[in-house]
Amino acid sequence: MIEPRLASHMLVSGLIRQAAAHGSFAAVLRKGDRIAGAVLLLRREKGRNPALFERFPSLDGSGKWSEVTIEDIEKEEKISEILDRRAARDPDIWILELDVPSAERFTDILASMN
Repeated sequence: MIEPRLASHMLVSGLIRQAAAHGSFAAVLRKGDRIAGAVLLLRREKGRNPALFERFPSLDGSGKWSEVTIEDIEKEEKISEILDRRAARDPDIWILELDVPSAERFTDILASMN
């Protein structure tokens, strides 16, 4: 049986709260559809090492976060291009930036949302 999906604005709100609880910073870069908008996460570690993650639905109705790309800070424009293209194709998309002290904290934040 498929479980109902969490509304996008609730997922984003939960991620922001979990980030704060784990000593991280979160900011909404783009608001999308409150109910069904896709969510992209731009993760940084202490302002560096940007990586892009997207939540894909799984067969049991839950979501699984998958890494879309990793870029060196010198190639910041590539991530901006990806985000701009996605927003142009999908006006309902949410883009959230998380700046975490370590990759482990990021993993903890995502695990707390499953």
